[in-house]
Amino acid sequence: MPQSTHAQTLTVTPTIQISVINESTVLADEDVAPVVAALQKQVTNDFGPVWGAAAQLGIVPKGTQPPNGNWWLVLLDDSDQANALGYHDLTSEGLPMGKVFAASDLKAGTSWTVTASHELLEMLGDPNINLTVFVQNANTAGVLYAYEVCDACEDDSLGYQIDNVLLSDFVYPAWFESFRTEGSTQFDRMNKIQNPFQILINGYIGVFTVNSGSGWAQQTQEKRPSNVLNRGAVGTRRERRNIPHELWINSLPQRKIAGNAQKYRQTLQIIQKRREAA
Repeated sequence: MPQSTHAQTLTVTPTIQISVINESTVLADEDVAPVVAALQKQVTNDFGPVWGAAAQLGIVPKGTQPPNGNWWLVLLDDSDQANALGYHDLTSEGLPMGKVFAASDLKAGTSWTVTASHELLEMLGDPNINLTVFVQNANTAGVLYAYEVCDACEDDSLGYQIDNVLLSDFVYPAWFESFRTEGSTQFDRMNKIQNPFQILINGYIGVFTVNSGSGWAQQTQEKRPSNVLNRGAVGTRRERRNIPHELWINSLPQRKIAGNAQKYRQTLQIIQKRREAA
């Protein structure tokens, strides 16, 4: 008797195309290229197999447009420059976008390459900034944890290098699983975390206590935060999580951004000349 067969459908993870756009005045394109190569290796070899994500990164040459349908990872000076140029919450097509404020990192003495890694991985893990894990602690109460994969272990001292580029540590899915016991599995790439929801030095995680009426707050390793950095600047993922999606703003078209960028650089040159003449 003929044996019945059942066709097996293989699920193929779609490869997300991500355009890396360098608008920063403190980073040259030659500074960016090796970092993008290291980020590609991190996604392909380290992050993708654990989180089921696939992405192809490409640098957008100066004066050209990013391909239609691509997500964006934009390298900027700070949030003020982002707004001045027209980079807002989403790409001009309404697609996910990550921002790296390189000048802000340099001023703070932190690594912009770790920030780039952080923003890239979190965009891949939760592109719409709306995923959470619910830990119920009573019949009508509990805590929502933001599905952010780098926040808990984001400090530069916890990162690792690929081709001499320092990149961010990231948590594994087990970090969000409250049933896990101490040391029972791997909770992060560098194996520094030993428990679910554990936060390492200078780390944090967004929490929303159900029925509290207080909205999103940042939980840190410290009982009381020692600085304001965890609050998040305008345009960061932390800031956007607090804003209803219907209020998110698409970025301007790239042609308009290019014109704004030219004016921005001209303004910086004028300011510099005035300083030198003073």
